[in-house]
Amino acid sequence: MCGRYATTRSDADLSLLFDAESVADGPGPSWNVAPTDPVPLVRVSRSRDARVVDVARWGLVPPWARDLRAGARMINARAETVATSPAFAPSFAKRRCLVPADGWFEWVRAGKQRQAYYMTPLDGSPLAFAGVWSAWGPEALLTCSVLTTAALGELARVHDRMPLILPRERWAGWLAGGGDPEEQLRPMTAAELAMIDIRAVRPDVGNVRNNGPHLLEPPAIEPPAEVTLF
Repeated sequence: MCGRYATTRSDADLSLLFDAESVADGPGPSWNVAPTDPVPLVRVSRSRDARVVDVARWGLVPPWARDLRAGARMINARAETVATSPAFAPSFAKRRCLVPADGWFEWVRAGKQRQAYYMTPLDGSPLAFAGVWSAWGPEALLTCSVLTTAALGELARVHDRMPLILPRERWAGWLAGGGDPEEQLRPMTAAELAMIDIRAVRPDVGNVRNNGPHLLEPPAIEPPAEVTLF
């Protein structure tokens, strides 16, 4: 799964990066995004006929849900079932988005020991997670989910799932909707996976109240061997 990530670029940077217009004040940088937090996303606005950088609540709430609490359980959509799931299929067909990120977190457990790991591009370039969005309630509150796929290569040593990451050349096709689902949901190539760094980070990230760049620093104490990957 992807249950915690970092996204720290400004609205202006995201607008430039994704060739999009900013239409909402962003939530600001976060090194510890948690479920139900407001997050930036990139989607196609029909009224503007253009890409926009918008803000959504993380955790998709289907239009038929009674309240927002449903979103806390729907932060991720599995790539294998997103096209057929009653909750996600309408958004997969017509309401896709890109979720900008710097990297994401997972935890490796061995007995009572847990070690946090941060996955991020070696060159510091941004990531674009494949996402879907929906509008809920009379105020049409935007909510979103991040698609996940089976982890491959060294990333599978951290967790069996990972975000579906889209390279720049696939952004337009994803946002347009439609297309061949198998191609649209294709995971990263081996060469692309090799560009993802896996690093142990401070345990402070485990508390959603903690935030700041210090969370990406190496742990002050060497993690025990049983939860050390490399």
